[in-house]
Amino acid sequence: MPEILFVCEHGAARSTIATAYFNKLAEEQGLSYRAVFRATNPDSTLMPATIKGLTEDGFDISNWTPKLVSQTDINSAFEIVTFDCNIPASDSNSKPLVQWNGIPPVSKDYNLARNRIVENVQRLINDLAKKQKK
Repeated sequence: MPEILFVCEHGAARSTIATAYFNKLAEEQGLSYRAVFRATNPDSTLMPATIKGLTEDGFDISNWTPKLVSQTDINSAFEIVTFDCNIPASDSNSKPLVQWNGIPPVSKDYNLARNRIVENVQRLINDLAKKQKK
């Protein structure tokens, strides 16, 4: 199944939210894609605001832990989305790379950040749905 790789600096908030909503919406729409989240400088756990928000949104994230993005992750990704961070250019030359910069901090306003992320995720899913139909 083609994989969408979401990457943020700590892997504890924005990429996590994007992954949760991408997988939910892709499944609901019958898309054969799945998402994973990674970090360029991973925290040891998800942020408290992320845990609280995603749990209240109905997601089971009990086993989710930030992980360092690897060359294997990059090589196996169908598409890479970053949040205010960069992966080494030499690592991602051949992959579609999209930057979703400027998302508000999850720690300041989970709902605002989530809503912006979900808008972007929905656009991505719409684009992938068009590609899948071809």
